[in-house]
Amino acid sequence: MFLGRFSHTFDEKGRIAVPTKFRDMLSDGAYITQGFDQNLMVWRVEDFEKLYKQVNSMSLTDPDARLLKRLIFSNAVHVDVDRVGRILIPPFLREAVNLNGSATIIGMGDFFEIWSAPIWDQQNNQMQDSNTNARRFAALNLSLN
Repeated sequence: MFLGRFSHTFDEKGRIAVPTKFRDMLSDGAYITQGFDQNLMVWRVEDFEKLYKQVNSMSLTDPDARLLKRLIFSNAVHVDVDRVGRILIPPFLREAVNLNGSATIIGMGDFFEIWSAPIWDQQNNQMQDSNTNARRFAALNLSLN
């Protein structure tokens, strides 16, 4: 699983180091695509293929399904981890989510996200509001049974 939070910086070519804990899980490379919250999602190849099958099974006549397909697949690129553990984020993806300089990498279980540091700070502040969280998450079933 991809777990934890890491701060990294981009080099002049747009490469960012993948956290050491994540590298072994990306031996076949990864797919990067635009996320839903002004961030990027990085998927293992096998998990992105499952996502592809799930999204591709949605009806083409549903306009929301078509929009979802466009968001995920028109912004998707396959990347390899280089010999020093970096991935190259294409300029169009960096620009789409305001990535320049420092970034925060967030483990999300089956995938990880890359956020610009200032936008992540806003997201993190939102997550720290315990009163709002109590209302926001009340209807979600987190039971382990």
